[in-house]
Amino acid sequence: MIRMNVFGKLAAVCCALFSGLLPGVAQPIEKPNIVVILADDLGWGDVGYNGGDIKTPYIDHLAKEGVILNNFYTAPICSPTRAGLLTGRYPNRFGLRETVIPPWSDFGVDTTEVFLSNMLAEAGYVHRAAFGKWHLGHSKRAYLPLQRGFTHFYGHYNGAIDYFTHRREGELDWHRDEETCYDEGYATDLITKAAVASIKQYGGDASPFFIYVAYNAPHSPLQAEEDDLLQYGYEKDKPLYGNAEQELIGRGNTKRQTYSAMVTAMDRGIGEILSALEEAGIAEHTLVLFFSDNGAAPGFGGSSGALRGTKFTEWEGGVRAPAIIRWPAGFAGKRVVNQVTGYIDVVPTVRDVVGLSSPLSKPLDGVSIWSVLTGEQATISREFYLGYGTLIADNRWKLVKAESGNPRMDIKEDFLFDIQQDPYEKKDLKTQHPAIYRQMLKQVNQVYETIQSQVSVPSYDTGRENFEAPKAWKISE
Repeated sequence: MIRMNVFGKLAAVCCALFSGLLPGVAQPIEKPNIVVILADDLGWGDVGYNGGDIKTPYIDHLAKEGVILNNFYTAPICSPTRAGLLTGRYPNRFGLRETVIPPWSDFGVDTTEVFLSNMLAEAGYVHRAAFGKWHLGHSKRAYLPLQRGFTHFYGHYNGAIDYFTHRREGELDWHRDEETCYDEGYATDLITKAAVASIKQYGGDASPFFIYVAYNAPHSPLQAEEDDLLQYGYEKDKPLYGNAEQELIGRGNTKRQTYSAMVTAMDRGIGEILSALEEAGIAEHTLVLFFSDNGAAPGFGGSSGALRGTKFTEWEGGVRAPAIIRWPAGFAGKRVVNQVTGYIDVVPTVRDVVGLSSPLSKPLDGVSIWSVLTGEQATISREFYLGYGTLIADNRWKLVKAESGNPRMDIKEDFLFDIQQDPYEKKDLKTQHPAIYRQMLKQVNQVYETIQSQVSVPSYDTGRENFEAPKAWKISE
């Protein structure tokens, strides 16, 4: 458990007395424990605090206690977001933007990239654990979590595993560190159980810890436990959705019913993680960040709410994620921040929090929003590149270029939106603001030219034909 000495407590009292001059400011006493919780394909409209009808009481409670990051952006698909989260750099820089890393791919995030786990080791974080979905490369040991700065891993290398059998491409993809793990149970529950156990183990140490909990939920395949399905009207004697020849385990009567049950299971797991922090007496000194890796996948029961678009697109519904951050000892909660921020900002913000100022071998693309969280600044002016020629600038303007070529967007002209006034992207303003439009075209072209890599992950189906997964997904070289 992290404890303050007498002088630290006196300092905290003094800070509390003077922080009234700057609402939201509280001076951190020590380096916090850090827990990053990532949902997979959770839509903007799938959480209660955004008006969704799925039961998410623990996420909603976190939103009530913490800071809602109302303009938090990601890449529109899984692997690029995870890579940007852990490096603080646009995934274009190492060739990972347009697709994910499928089971049959030899691609992995460039091993010269420095991960957040490596940085926190330098900052004195002895325990650095990853749980759940990796999805950043698996064809070589050099791509695996223990080779990227983590001290412990429990979960699966690939995306879209079976929630009950833990198989992908016919082989068991479930691991403890780098050994095959035969634990039985629903994947979401197992990930939660392992994360909670680590909190109990690490919480008594003098060193702070870093835990990265990357749920596969509610990504397909749609599979839920019966008790959760029953909360959404599941009836055993009624037909299940989909093709009768497909695997029936965990399927409800409808996709939305099954999807909702999956989200509720994940939400319950998040509640157990938060409770474990409370029970260990370290919630006050733990920074918790929750967000989704992209928007809801089309056709699988998720919801973008009133936002336009879905996963795979740079419309708001594809890249604007539900996101919350809480650190009671570090900054005031119970508020909403409209600062444009996102996945690439996690690394620089955490570096500020833990006091890391050592030079990096490669430049970060993200910016620290620490001063916004503490209330020292209301906003930070910055550019945020979303991919395929889409750029946000000045916390207000969003440019979407038609010629950038995202086939999922299917647009014939450029758009300029005021996302603060029009988050639903209904009114194109480029003719009303031609100077802003021209300036953003120039900016987006400059960003694109700067961050492009000479290598890239092959197209999704490259190597798929005749692929055979390694036995139990054991990666030995």
